[in-house]
Amino acid sequence: MAQPNNNTNTHTNTTPVNVGVILDVNNDEFGKIWLSCINMALSDFYTNSHDYRTRLLLNVRDSKTDVVAAAAAALDLIKNVQVQAIIGPENSMQNNFVIDLGNKSQVPILSFSATNPSLTSSIKTPYFFRGITNDSSQVGAITALIQAFGWREAVPIYVDNEFGQGMIPYLTDSLQAIDTRVPYRSVISPMASDDQIVEELYKLMTMQTRVFIVHMSPSLGSRIFAKAKHIGMMEEGFVWIVTDGLADFFDTLEQSVIDSMQGVLGVRRYVPRTKKLENFQVRWKRKFQQENPDIVDAKLNIFGLLAYDVTVALAIAVEKSDVGNFRFDKQISNNVSIELEAIGVSENGPNLVKALSSTRFRGLTGGYSFVDGQLQSLAFQIVNVNGYGTREIGFWTPEKKVLMKKLMNSSTSNNNNSASKPNLRPIIWPGDSTSVPKGWEIPTNHKKLHIGVPKKTGFTDFVKVEFDSTTNKSTVTGYCIDVFEAVMKALPYAVTYEYIPFEFPNGMSAGTYDDLVYQVNLGNFDAVVGDITILANRSRNVDFTLPYTESGVSMIVPIKDKKKNAWVFLKPLTWDLWMTSACFFAFIGFVVWVLEHRINEDFRGPIEHQVGTSFWFSFSTMVFSQRERVISNLGRFVVIVWYFVVLILTQSYTASLTSHLTVQQLKPTITDVHELINRGENVGYQKGSFVSGILTKLGFNENKLIEYNSPEECNDLFKKGSAKDGIAAAFDEVPSIRLFIGQYCSKYTMTEPTFKTAGFGFVFPLNSPLGRDVSRAILNVTESEKMKEIEDVYFKKHASCPESSTLVSSNSLGLNSFWGLFLIAGIAAILALIIFTAIFIYEHWNVLKKSDPRTSIWTRIQVLSRIFISRDPSAHAFKDKSGIGVTDHEPSPITHHYPASPSSYSQHTDFALYGGPGTPSMENNDPNPNLNDQATQQIAQVIQIPDPNPEISKIP
Repeated sequence: MAQPNNNTNTHTNTTPVNVGVILDVNNDEFGKIWLSCINMALSDFYTNSHDYRTRLLLNVRDSKTDVVAAAAAALDLIKNVQVQAIIGPENSMQNNFVIDLGNKSQVPILSFSATNPSLTSSIKTPYFFRGITNDSSQVGAITALIQAFGWREAVPIYVDNEFGQGMIPYLTDSLQAIDTRVPYRSVISPMASDDQIVEELYKLMTMQTRVFIVHMSPSLGSRIFAKAKHIGMMEEGFVWIVTDGLADFFDTLEQSVIDSMQGVLGVRRYVPRTKKLENFQVRWKRKFQQENPDIVDAKLNIFGLLAYDVTVALAIAVEKSDVGNFRFDKQISNNVSIELEAIGVSENGPNLVKALSSTRFRGLTGGYSFVDGQLQSLAFQIVNVNGYGTREIGFWTPEKKVLMKKLMNSSTSNNNNSASKPNLRPIIWPGDSTSVPKGWEIPTNHKKLHIGVPKKTGFTDFVKVEFDSTTNKSTVTGYCIDVFEAVMKALPYAVTYEYIPFEFPNGMSAGTYDDLVYQVNLGNFDAVVGDITILANRSRNVDFTLPYTESGVSMIVPIKDKKKNAWVFLKPLTWDLWMTSACFFAFIGFVVWVLEHRINEDFRGPIEHQVGTSFWFSFSTMVFSQRERVISNLGRFVVIVWYFVVLILTQSYTASLTSHLTVQQLKPTITDVHELINRGENVGYQKGSFVSGILTKLGFNENKLIEYNSPEECNDLFKKGSAKDGIAAAFDEVPSIRLFIGQYCSKYTMTEPTFKTAGFGFVFPLNSPLGRDVSRAILNVTESEKMKEIEDVYFKKHASCPESSTLVSSNSLGLNSFWGLFLIAGIAAILALIIFTAIFIYEHWNVLKKSDPRTSIWTRIQVLSRIFISRDPSAHAFKDKSGIGVTDHEPSPITHHYPASPSSYSQHTDFALYGGPGTPSMENNDPNPNLNDQATQQIAQVIQIPDPNPEISKIP
């Protein structure tokens, strides 16, 4: 039936253009609503476009909600009516065959409701224009929700048809990209009965996953949620997310359906609220009610708005194409059916496709344009079903790819949003809960978790399995069991479980630890608890929790008492500290002599006396028994600092020597692994442990590796020794070593090297949500006092054993402990020397000053050195009570020729500067009683005075 537009005859020059419309207009309320929107689109468009030369003439066909009927309608429109374009059909299944007809006849097919992603291909279907975003475009919004709340498993529930199956591959790929597992896919037939729906929902209840993504039509989705509420799946802890296939119809659903969907999250296409949209909704409702009085309270949805916009787009494109060339002139032969033998080809088809591709305008749904035959992606609105309708809680856009409370322009920065943090308004979850569901839980109607435990004959402090014949059940205890139970109590929910020993019916172990771990991968155990070390090869098939023990594999060796010998007094200090101390004693003695020998009689005399005095003074400070006085302030400063160093050094030596003489000194018999290998010693390891692989890689001969099952057996092997088929050392994990050493106290010790491992962990299936929750609980337990209490029970139960620190030999004190003290003393001494040297040179600068070219530098240095080793009469210590310098002889008259200076050279009576009576005798303890006449002449030249003995000065 043809429906001419009301404005077709406004201008006599307008050209009618046949356009097909395929909708279910007789049996479907939505079909009537959408057709009404199409008609209003043409009426509104041509009312505002009087200058257009074309007018669309609608030719409506009923699809009868059937694929074949839709295909027949399209064939009729193309063959008999020769339409230039077709709007519709409604769903993706009907569109498949119609699109093929459009390609053959070059008739564009415009759909506003077919969302299946498989229909999208601008290469294979160039005449198909989708006036709605496809279902895969909303996948990003769904995965952003799941990632934001940290859910690691999700189950899609979808209808078993082309519409439902089209999006699922995109959804699963997107979930895998964020490390979210899809353990199951729930497929429901569109013709499923209520019993079949309930059966499938009960199956979902038996699973651990509590996050469900529903993708289906409103009719089937309403039934799903009604049954889910009835069986208790809309309670607290469940998460329901629906796609736009259902969320777009929230406003049209009955209140009873909304009541069954309380707490559901929906992802739907967002349409901005504008005055144009509001005006259209009012006009449409009035018009639709007039045309369909039998339909009460009809509600407009986004598909009606998209039908309006796609019709406007077609009207614009038809005007832009070649007007007057709307005919079919070619025939296509088809052998499939007689009805398909003669289909014309539209000559205007390519022009219309080009015009549609370039059409852009502002429609009811926002900016409208086609890119490769597809409507550009819209923003998605996240809504929460609550009360009598829905609440907006946020948005997601393809450009930003993050959740946001408010929709922002593409140019607006949004650095505060993150894909890993929910930036949404408050959500009311199923069961009227405001707490974010964890996304999984152990079902109450599910069987208990089967926890596998190793059957051990030794080291039962970790895991001990005892069979109770009266109850015919096994009792499992031990350190690992206590930790596991403490962790399970720390979980925010209750988990029921039972321990299953990994053993044969005769009570023997059923295999190695690797075999036990692999049982989780096979599904025989839900988890494994015990002294299971986290290893790379094991983690390929299972997931480990965080470790709850110390990590590493180390070596156990016997220890023996050190014998004390005559040289034990040297042990407190290392050789580098001994040598450094000796050098500093000599250095400090030298510094004190330099600072004191010119002014202090205690440091004067023959050279050997001065050397002995200097060393005696320095070493006597060690016991603070020196008898020599220190007169100069610089000397006193150096000695005070040195006293501080000596005090700390002697006290430390005393304490260390006391420890060496009184405390039991124990040392390991072997400290090097390579020594064991080179000597061909036997070494032991715990039976069933992975340690044997480490020893083989180190280079141990397999014939030298001996297994032991218990600490007692290991102790017996040590007693035998390697020469008698025993062992010289054992390798084990640190927790086992702690138990072994705790049992045998001071007989053994743990030495390096330590081979890194990850420690003990609990085993769960790959991607198990329970494993992640247990890891978090382990952190809470290990950081609490509970962990210390458990460790004290098993690792400190031998109260008579001394601490391990007392079993190890005391280390000698080294230079690294005292270098700071020596640095301070060295700086103080050097600083004093620098100050003394500067003052000395300043006072005797006239000696170095080159006033006479005949005097060489070497001569001047010799003179200065002689002054340096001589007595300084001007010093306070050499003055009598009247302040006159004390000398053994009267000064030479020539001293009156000296100029005034801070220290007159005439006072150096220790020097025979001029010979004769000024020369002191040996009784004055002067080491240089006489100087020859040549020296006298040289000094006279230096100080520029008349030569008192001209004849001597002539000596060469």
